[in-house]
Amino acid sequence: MRFSTVSGPGADLERVGVLRDVTERKARERALRRKNERLEEFASVVSHDLRNPLNVAEGWLEQVRAECGGDGDDAVDRVAAAHDRMGALIDDLLTLAREGRDVDDPDAVDLAAALRRAWETVETDDATLVVDAEGVVRADESRLRQLLENLVRNAVEHAGPDATVTLGDLEDGFFVEDDGPGIPVEMREEVFDLGYSTATDGTGFGLGIVEEIAEAHGWTVRVAEGTAGGARFEITGVDAATEAEAAE
Repeated sequence: MRFSTVSGPGADLERVGVLRDVTERKARERALRRKNERLEEFASVVSHDLRNPLNVAEGWLEQVRAECGGDGDDAVDRVAAAHDRMGALIDDLLTLAREGRDVDDPDAVDLAAALRRAWETVETDDATLVVDAEGVVRADESRLRQLLENLVRNAVEHAGPDATVTLGDLEDGFFVEDDGPGIPVEMREEVFDLGYSTATDGTGFGLGIVEEIAEAHGWTVRVAEGTAGGARFEITGVDAATEAEAAE
């Protein structure tokens, strides 16, 4: 409660009190802290209980490989491939846990610059990047880059090595689209399901991570048809940074 002194009729002074009920806000803050703590605990379990045994297995495999005279043993190569697959799954599980934490302290992030940095970290083969966006958004920069990396990787994997990937502005967000075969309407919801993949070597977590990062920011992600008939991922509900924030 906050009190203020105001002038009343004549020379009298009056005290006016303003009462704000913050119970609901405090409850949301506690729920957010609990959610983030659970995600941190899950990430710790994944990192320790899954990563450590895998490291031990990889160490023993290297010893077996050395005793067999190096590379070339088909059985050893198959086990190594299985280890690589397990490592990729663990990495994606860790990413899913950590990126799912709600964003409570966003920065001003230049969308075009974030996508160009994401592009540099993904194997894009002969794909072409088209940037038609000028927005500066309020976001966690690291997680936004992860979201963009996953969308770029998905585009190149499904639209082909010579795909054209485009970033564009929306009224309340942005989109990333490709010129590949697109995604059928009946499959556009399930592509975000964890474990869903049409690629034999995919983990099925990529687009699920995109959705988790979007929701952690309070955004919405949906699939639509791109300009050239490919897949178009629209992220909406995005807050634009103020001029002061963008200038920092």
